Amino acid sequence: MIGRLINTLYKINRKILMFLYRPMFKKHGKNFVFDPFSQFSYGTIEVGDDVYIGPRANFGSITCITIGNKVMFGPDVSLLGGDHNTSQIGEFMVDVKWKLPENDLPIIIEDDVWIGARAIILKGITIKTGSIVAAGSLVTKDVSSYSIVGGIPARLIKERFSPKDLERHKNLLNAK
Repeated sequence: MIGRLINTLYKINRKILMFLYRPMFKKHGKNFVFDPFSQFSYGTIEVGDDVYIGPRANFGSITCITIGNKVMFGPDVSLLGGDHNTSQIGEFMVDVKWKLPENDLPIIIEDDVWIGARAIILKGITIKTGSIVAAGSLVTKDVSSYSIVGGIPARLIKERFSPKDLERHKNLLNAK
């Protein structure tokens, strides 16, 4: 009985916080669901329509993170758009406060993408339309459209569709 009450209060609190935090994002679309207890660099993140971000996400960047429409993120996903400047001779890395242009690069997640649990996407990466990133993957290179990648570092596992099925898929989506 008490467990149910605590669970209900947690869900209500989560929905209220999600409603309050949503305007902190640089931009957000409709039907955007996220865990308000996750870590976000709110002002640098643009989110499209029908996006679900699983619990314990860590999305951080000084530059922009752009998330398209109809995107799903599993739990514990990290989007890391920045890096430290480690090139300064005679300085401890923690003491270097300035960055090189290549230290912080945008991350782009296009439409209809699924990022599996505990995947990590590094700076400067584009995950193109219709792609799947397998759980636990470390993405260090761009992911082509309608492909499935996985591993450390992430590599192509297979294409989602044959060329014929991909054309049919796109035609059916365009008919909606």
